[in-house]
Amino acid sequence: MSTTRVVVLMGVAGTGKTTIGPLLAAGLGVPYAEGDDFHPPANIAKMSAGTPLDDEDRWPWLDAIGRWAHGREGLGGVVSSSALKRVYRDRLRSEAPGVLFLHLTGDRALIEQRMSERKGHFMPTALLDSQFAALQPLGEDEAGLDVDITGTPEAITERAVAALRRFDQ
Repeated sequence: MSTTRVVVLMGVAGTGKTTIGPLLAAGLGVPYAEGDDFHPPANIAKMSAGTPLDDEDRWPWLDAIGRWAHGREGLGGVVSSSALKRVYRDRLRSEAPGVLFLHLTGDRALIEQRMSERKGHFMPTALLDSQFAALQPLGEDEAGLDVDITGTPEAITERAVAALRRFDQ
């Protein structure tokens, strides 16, 4: 499947955005951009220390992701971003109005288990509660889909591609 749509892969930390993103992009025939790479060093340091970001920390990060998505309009792409709050998704849409949000969803216990098993990531499991507290599910008026994260990365990706196909029909 090839697409000219830009997909923002969203969800709380530990849902698999970094794992699923490249697989989804390959399945769609488009490039992938890792949202964490758009964070300035100060944000990484803050999260590594176990301190949640505030909105002032997030605005430049979201703007950078939005600019990337805008540059891919009509060409397609997949970019990861937690995009937990409606206001964050609005900020991304202000830069790239045509983006589609694909929300990776799952049970908190499964997500915590996956977070505890990963190595070398700056986001500690201690911040998971703050992620769930901030999460505002997609509104009915937002272009987006939910995809469950149970199963293998390949199974999740297959569900995501199938959901995108149905969305585009």
